[in-house]
Amino acid sequence: MLNSLKLLSTTAALALAGFALAPQAMAGECPAGKVMAGAMKPGATMPKDVTDNVIGSIDLGQGYNIAGKTMRLRKLVIQPGGVVPWHSHAERPANIYVVEGSVTEYRSTCAVPIEHKAGEVAVESGDLAHWWKNNTTKQTVLISADIVATPAMEKEGGM
Repeated sequence: MLNSLKLLSTTAALALAGFALAPQAMAGECPAGKVMAGAMKPGATMPKDVTDNVIGSIDLGQGYNIAGKTMRLRKLVIQPGGVVPWHSHAERPANIYVVEGSVTEYRSTCAVPIEHKAGEVAVESGDLAHWWKNNTTKQTVLISADIVATPAMEKEGGM
């Protein structure tokens, strides 16, 4: 009986380890088989019910030898039904952290919408264009860290 329990315990541990090591789709990513170029056409082109405030920035030409670029940190608050309009990341890599709520992304490289929930990060770079919409009844709060051309810093936000 003791040997059976040890075998069962070992088997359960191995099974759990296998699940932990198995490749899984990351939350907030395009599902397998749905990734493709030109999958989603341009959507909303104007912001709606969204605030976009720069909360910090660093001129990367000052001490970092990356002239003409600024690293910035922004807080976006998207009200229910609100929209962050269609934009490209070809020249502006970004990481977006969902602080509160959830938001739906309509991505040029994914055939289906992607839902991003609180605690998730969306990586935006390369040949990617997209727009976001808050399809919920509660506000969504995002923190965006991106690298932009330094002249773009002259205006607030800049979705």
